[in-house]
Parts: sequence; C-alpha cells; structure tokens
Amino acid sequence: MSMSTGGSSGEATPNINVTPLIDVLLVLLIIFMVISPLKPSRFEAKVPAEPKPDDTTVAKPNPLTLVVAVNKSDLKLTLNNQDVGDVTNSEALTTQLKETFQSREANGVFREGTNEVEKTIFIKSPRSVKYGDVVKIIDAVKFAGAQPIGLQIDDLQE
Repeated sequence: MSMSTGGSSGEATPNINVTPLIDVLLVLLIIFMVISPLKPSRFEAKVPAEPKPDDTTVAKPNPLTLVVAVNKSDLKLTLNNQDVGDVTNSEALTTQLKETFQSREANGVFREGTNEVEKTIFIKSPRSVKYGDVVKIIDAVKFAGAQPIGLQIDDLQE
C-alpha cells in the first residue's frame, strides 16, 4: 500500500467543516457585545436657566467674580482691571491668583451652597488673539488652582 499525494478519484479529499466555527464566532461576538462597557460620549455643559420674560429685576454682578482680560493690541493681561503682566510672561497673574485664593480660604469665602473656596475665573479674549496665547493663559490659571474656568469672546460683532 502506498499513499499518493495526487488527487485520485477513489480517495476522499479533506474539507474543513466551517459550521462549528461560525457558531463559535457568533458566541464570541455576543460575549464581547455584552461585556463591552457602554460609555456615553457626550459633552456636558452647564447652561444657565432662562430668565422669565416678565422678570424686571436687574441682575447684580457677583463681587467675587474674577475676570482675566486680554488686551487686543499689546496682549497685556488684566485681572479685574488690574495689570498683571502679558501673555508671554504670566507669572504675575499666577502669583496674584494664588494670593487671592489663599486670602479667600483664610477668610472663609465659599461658593453659594457649598463649602468649597470660590475659585471661578472667566477668561475674556478677543477673537483676534491666537489660540496658543489663550491656552497659555488657561494653563497659568489652572496652575494657580482655579476651578471652573469660563471663556468669553470679547468682540462678537466683528
């Protein structure tokens, strides 16, 4: 008896039965679909409530609000209308904010309804300022410990 590698008509040809493989594939697919975490992908933004149209009361600004403004012409920074350096060197801004936050912590200045120190900051910048310069300001403000940080566009009419 000899084995031939050729395909003679009397021998059976090997075939792979793929039906069990498809069953295994479907079971694995179902397992991975069940195991995979369902992570919501959304951006959460806090939007203030709409005022009533018949409400004629004037909203008073919060005296604890901190606004870092960028001058359009020379990129100077101001913290509540007080000069604190420029975009390229924001160390003065960081030190001023740290001092403000430390004094608020020492005096017990908290956010309404919480026991967290008020560290909310708004960055007001015109559209003509480069994005990288605004990011430098955000980094300096974060380094000082500000939380949350709001962005304002200064010149919406342009």
